[in-house]
Amino acid sequence: MEQLDWIILIGTLLFIVSYGAWKTRGSKNVTDYIKGGNEAKWWTIGLSVMATQASAITFLSTPGQAFHSGMGFVQFYFGLPIAMVIICLVFIPIYHRLKVFTAYEYLETRFDLKTRSLAAILFLIQRGLAAGITIFAPAIILSAVLGWDLTTLNIIIGTLVIIYTVSGGTKAVSVTQKHQMAVIFAGMFIAFYLIVSYLPADITFSKALKIAGASGKMNVLDFSFNLDNRYTFWSGIIGGSFLALSYFGTDQSQVQRYLSGKSVKEMQLGLVFNGLLKVPMQFFILLVGVMVFVFYQFNASPLNFNPAATEIVKNSEYASEYKELENKHKEIELKKSKANLNYGANLDNKALVKEIQQLNFLEEQNREEAKRIIKMADATAETNDKDYVFIHFILNNLPRGLIGLLLAVILSAAMSSTASELNALAGTTAIDLYKRNVSTEKSDQHYVKASKWFTLGWGIIAILVASFANLFDNLIQLVNIIGSIFYGNVLGIFLLAFFIKFVKSNAVFVAALITQGIVITGWWLDWMPYLWLNLFGCLLVIILAMLIQSFKFVNTK
Repeated sequence: MEQLDWIILIGTLLFIVSYGAWKTRGSKNVTDYIKGGNEAKWWTIGLSVMATQASAITFLSTPGQAFHSGMGFVQFYFGLPIAMVIICLVFIPIYHRLKVFTAYEYLETRFDLKTRSLAAILFLIQRGLAAGITIFAPAIILSAVLGWDLTTLNIIIGTLVIIYTVSGGTKAVSVTQKHQMAVIFAGMFIAFYLIVSYLPADITFSKALKIAGASGKMNVLDFSFNLDNRYTFWSGIIGGSFLALSYFGTDQSQVQRYLSGKSVKEMQLGLVFNGLLKVPMQFFILLVGVMVFVFYQFNASPLNFNPAATEIVKNSEYASEYKELENKHKEIELKKSKANLNYGANLDNKALVKEIQQLNFLEEQNREEAKRIIKMADATAETNDKDYVFIHFILNNLPRGLIGLLLAVILSAAMSSTASELNALAGTTAIDLYKRNVSTEKSDQHYVKASKWFTLGWGIIAILVASFANLFDNLIQLVNIIGSIFYGNVLGIFLLAFFIKFVKSNAVFVAALITQGIVITGWWLDWMPYLWLNLFGCLLVIILAMLIQSFKFVNTK
């Protein structure tokens, strides 16, 4: 990285942190600190909701996901607009009428304190883990690519977030997220424009899409009912709807974003804005990844995008074997480049499509063999390189200044999402657990101070989780898997509270405990693709609670 990149990177991050801390200094009461004083307009809510979900993982993992697997991942988000409508019609009016600080407050009014506390604890477990991953995701990749110390990076990212989140609470998070989203959108659009401009002169954008299609990267929709396919239209519409309902309707990191709205209308408009923009945004980010794929059809790419893994094998006894694979990789790339150029000049040539597909198959086999050799060199080495594809392109192909901007995009997204999570974790701990179970008769100032200390505490926990985390198959999948294990159960508790009035507190509490155990077992034994765990957990807790209540298996009250 050049000096200009460092100036842009550090300047952007310091501006966001300083502005957020200065603009929202001195929150004097709990309403200000946790609900942002109920002053947020719909566009602030919409951008804040979007920024909370769009962590650094989105901008690191999603392009890599598209590079390897194509556009099909966008189906994951198909259920989100449906969920937004349901939340606007059902959840928001109830939350607003009861003037709750957290989603879980409502559960005490409908059931009892232990049910509220259980739902809050389930949220704290999964969101506490997720907060660590949103720090860990950019840290491990920047560490591998730039050679920075991983622990130091975790501490830097976590500390920057803690500074303005502790100082200003919800309002600080919302204010900074507007600027973070501006940086993120600007950076991604510039990256997309440059990728397309780097393609050979006679390869237009429409031809690039055709070339990507010849390699199977433009297959957006899969209407099959095959449960072995992780992302299909049906898993997105059904499983994705339940995941989005759980996340946006019952996860305090999101609920806290729209509870800060001035009115029901502002909250609803903010969520509708998010629902309309989220799917196109994810489609665009995946398209960036597909364009990176097309770029590497005409330009040299590494055999494995993870530089740390490559370094390990090149300094091992298997270096010569790996070198042979690299030479074979270069030969395949030259043939692919020629075939794709010919296909770009003659898009109706089906023989060229078959040749491209055969070369892709050979390249994939070669990459898998490279992973096997890396593992032989060091069994602990991370061979999965999906999360390194986009950062490799940024560092090796963008001009000076823009590298700093794109790194600011990644770190801004990390800070944005982590800030929302820490803010929600602290609010839930202070209001749902501390205030209701430990300290019930204190002043507003006391709970503001407690929230700040809880923010600091969760920030430290998130940094510790980040420091001990391991890279999964794909980081964006890992976050969604963690959510899917817990969200269905929590959503089922809320749906019981909203719609099934004869079910009482003890039945729900017992059913929720049993359900969580079964869902964790199902995930561990791989009963189904993780998206379906949301529907499974939701239906299971509802059915069990109704059976327990109907047959009085426990003291139902």
